[in-house]
Amino acid sequence: MKIFNRLLAGVAVLSLTATAALAEKLTIATVNNGDMIRMQKLSGDFTAHNPGIELEWVTLEENVLRQRVTTDIATKGGQYDIMTIGTYEVPIWGKKGWLVSLNDLPASYDADDILPAIRGGLTVDGKMYAAPFYGESSMVMYRTDLMQKAGLTMPKAPTWDFIAKAAEAMTDKKAEVFGICLRGKAGWGENMAFLTATANSFGAKWFDMKWKPQFDTAPWKKTLTFYLDMMNKSGPPGASSNGFNENLALFQSGKCGMWIDATVAASFVTDAKNSTVADKVGFALAPDTGLGKRGNWLWAWSLAVPAGSKKVDAAKKFIAWATSKEYLALVADKEGWANVPPGTRKSLYANPEYAKVPFAQMTLDSINSADPTNPTVDKVPYVGVQFVAIPEFQGIATAVGQQFSAALAGTITADQALKNAQMLTDRAMRKARYYK
Repeated sequence: MKIFNRLLAGVAVLSLTATAALAEKLTIATVNNGDMIRMQKLSGDFTAHNPGIELEWVTLEENVLRQRVTTDIATKGGQYDIMTIGTYEVPIWGKKGWLVSLNDLPASYDADDILPAIRGGLTVDGKMYAAPFYGESSMVMYRTDLMQKAGLTMPKAPTWDFIAKAAEAMTDKKAEVFGICLRGKAGWGENMAFLTATANSFGAKWFDMKWKPQFDTAPWKKTLTFYLDMMNKSGPPGASSNGFNENLALFQSGKCGMWIDATVAASFVTDAKNSTVADKVGFALAPDTGLGKRGNWLWAWSLAVPAGSKKVDAAKKFIAWATSKEYLALVADKEGWANVPPGTRKSLYANPEYAKVPFAQMTLDSINSADPTNPTVDKVPYVGVQFVAIPEFQGIATAVGQQFSAALAGTITADQALKNAQMLTDRAMRKARYYK
């Protein structure tokens, strides 16, 4: 009997060794924000149900992630099995054949449940090339106590003039409270995401119908001057280094009167475990100037499989898990409904439990108010709200973002920044042969 038991034990060890040897390791590149970190923490649920799959995480700051995955997919480096990419990359990379179609996810995944605005941005010629982990627009998050102290009432749909007035009234620099916190860190997905969306509401645009850059026009000067004046008067010191995470930390620690940024931040600023002002936060639509466009964007952080991957089936299994209705329910069970990744599924917004979350409806209204096919006041030859959906945009906007960040830091003037932006954009567009 002892010999038999030893044999069984030996078979078990061999079986475990064989399973380990056969296990597929998925390398997942993702961004270092709260929702993605939570996904990593909860991924034991996936590996428990898929013992033949191991997960290796590469978690990076937003700008670094974009550089790494773009380089890897363009050079066919093969470092990653799953990439976290955005609404900008998906249509461009999908058209180039760089991504695997996700149209064959199981029926239980219910792709038709994905919000049309979000799904549309991830679809090329009828094929979905990435699955949204969360969708977002941008909105105003503000301190209700400071607004009341200033004797003001935030409208549901404020103007930029009201925001500037409120920012000044809420600022108390001696107490290290600043009326407005906005992105200043250079990057096409950092300060340029905010400034491009803002410019839309001021009547500015990146290009005219002949693809000529428009930074030498009055609407862009008005946009940048307004932003710089408001930030210099009512913003925190060192704002030219602040991106999403830095402003989040400022707001959570009680140092911002208002923050205009991604709707996904709402769950973080209202989280009593991490936010000192969790019970004093209100929400409003992104501002406008009365020209018919609000200064909000449309984005989804999504999971995609690079073409040529040798682990496509395993990668699809993980993506189906991470972006499913079941994952939303898992987060709700573990962390509460307020922490569920927002902006992806119709069924989430039809759920009466989620409807109780104070920012749920404002997030949906913000997403629905963005129009990527008609992003500007005037007609333009491109789509995309806070970006222009052409391959050259990433490089051009990063360079322009450096100019605007320098203007915020005070090392160059607004006029110099706009002149430089016009020159470098014109040069890049000529080189790319959009015109001679």
